[in-house]
Amino acid sequence: MTLAPMTPLAALPSPSTAVWQLGPVPIRAYALCIIAGIVVACAVTEYRLRRRGVAPGAVLDIAVWAVPTGIIGARIYHVITSPEKYFGDGGQPLKAFAIWEGGLGIWGAVAGGAVGAWLAARQLGIPLTVVADALAPGMPLAQAVGRLGNWFNNELYGGRTSLPWGLEVHVMDPDNPGHALRDDAGNPVLQPGLYHPTFLYELIWNVGVAALVLVLDRKLRLGRGRAFALYVMGYTAGRFWIELMRTDEANHILGVRLNVWTAALVFLGALAYFVQARGPREYLIPIGEPAVPVTPAGDVSQVDLSAREAGAATVAPDGYRVVTEEQFRAYRTTGALPPAEAAATDGPDGAATEGEPTDRAVTDDEDPADRAATGDDETDRAAAGGGPDLAAADDQNATGGPAADDRAATGGPDEGERRGRTDAGGRPADRDS
Repeated sequence: MTLAPMTPLAALPSPSTAVWQLGPVPIRAYALCIIAGIVVACAVTEYRLRRRGVAPGAVLDIAVWAVPTGIIGARIYHVITSPEKYFGDGGQPLKAFAIWEGGLGIWGAVAGGAVGAWLAARQLGIPLTVVADALAPGMPLAQAVGRLGNWFNNELYGGRTSLPWGLEVHVMDPDNPGHALRDDAGNPVLQPGLYHPTFLYELIWNVGVAALVLVLDRKLRLGRGRAFALYVMGYTAGRFWIELMRTDEANHILGVRLNVWTAALVFLGALAYFVQARGPREYLIPIGEPAVPVTPAGDVSQVDLSAREAGAATVAPDGYRVVTEEQFRAYRTTGALPPAEAAATDGPDGAATEGEPTDRAVTDDEDPADRAATGDDETDRAAAGGGPDLAAADDQNATGGPAADDRAATGGPDEGERRGRTDAGGRPADRDS
């Protein structure tokens, strides 16, 4: 009789080195993975923000605030939930600032990052819900990439297993952080047996959450922060059961790991928000945009399309207005701004916001040549035999308001105000929301 081998036929290896020296500078695998995850999240968010009308590059302005506050929040959560490492018997309080030695909590990262994103969005004039929904699929992808750092660090693994994907775990050298302990022959020392790669389970789960958000967001046209709430629900559902598998040191409440309780509570909060929040997806259009230079009327062939494209790249709106999807698509097709009153009522607070420039030349599906052909600008409307906005002028005359010619003669509101970009006081319409 032949006995089956006691050791598994397959296993997942772990790196024995997580830090490399570049002269006096240590290059840490964990930090590289975090940075790569941030880049992935920024790329996804930038793409989705553009499709909602936000100016190119806005995500960098947001990241400048959100990334540092997210890291600070992550570290604060870790220190608060593991105080004995820093303030207990034998603890070293100054080690609370040694973020390079590891110790970041995702819950604190999300909370801190949200504060930073809110501050940036407020400066840019972008509703926070628009930023959150744009970030929703990028956030779990960033977390998935970041989990590879735990693999390099030989951490966040579960209990013993004999499965083919069981993880080999090295004994890390406490006197040489980032390197495995080595035996007399110079070989890295392994923990006995194989372990559940819970970091890998979470990585795969996070990729699935990103796909779920993308699919449901496209199908349900989620808005008002509901796409982000869906991400939170998906992530915490997975974190709940994965956390129960982990065997690394953690604080417990009623015999259950603290992060299990946190995952459950955050899930319930996200679910409540997802059910309660209502409203269509939010889109943004610029306010305070300089008028396109008018070419001689009557001859569309004289329009310099190359000049218009160059000018579109320098458009600097004073802010953004929240509009419906239909209004946004009409704006991208024709270039005509909807009335300020109609657009503002579609915003989260019934008001417009102030923001950074939007480059209409690079927004989806818009071609300056098409706009010239459709006759949406002042030149084309004049060539067609009409004034800049005959319907608006007729309505204002019918209600006793001054017509466009009367306003020009009396020095009344300028072109930006006539198109609903500013109020009577000369400020961009509803920019204080």
